[in-house]
Amino acid sequence: MTEVIDFIFQRRSIRNYSDQTVEPEKIELLLKAAMAAPSAANSQPWEFVVVTENEIMDRLRERLLFGRYNAPVAIAVCGSPKVASNPAGKKFWIQDCSAAIENILIAAVGLGLGTVWIGVYPIEPTERSVRQVLNIPEDVTPLGIIYVGYPAETKEARTRFNERLVHWQQYEPRMQRAKQKNAKNQ
Repeated sequence: MTEVIDFIFQRRSIRNYSDQTVEPEKIELLLKAAMAAPSAANSQPWEFVVVTENEIMDRLRERLLFGRYNAPVAIAVCGSPKVASNPAGKKFWIQDCSAAIENILIAAVGLGLGTVWIGVYPIEPTERSVRQVLNIPEDVTPLGIIYVGYPAETKEARTRFNERLVHWQQYEPRMQRAKQKNAKNQ
């Protein structure tokens, strides 16, 4: 396999991190990877809040029910219509920011880092908490937070490929496909 495919299969949610500090150069590379993501009509409707201070990380952990992991870095990926270069940013910010997040997740593997994606949007209480801790204005929406650090756990590379979830040429409901298959076997 190629190295990129290996990184995709190696990407796993890491929930336990070592105490090793993540180098600022690696954080910057993750941000560069994020901003290399595809974007509808090149609108680039994203902004990022990078957290490395322990006090702020602790406040995030207290507020995020599913984000109480010991990562030393958090990157909040936010949709921001005010920085979008055109109106497509208002309609496709979720897809664009999700692509940026995926780039961070894959790039981190290549840098020897572990990550976990903590969902924020569209859960209003979670959004509100993240806005308060990170001082995010109302017109900017935190989509998710990526915890980043050196993994203190290892997980096997894997894919979740399931042939039954693939349709060729047209979508075929499962019941119809099963009936056709059974008819051919008779």
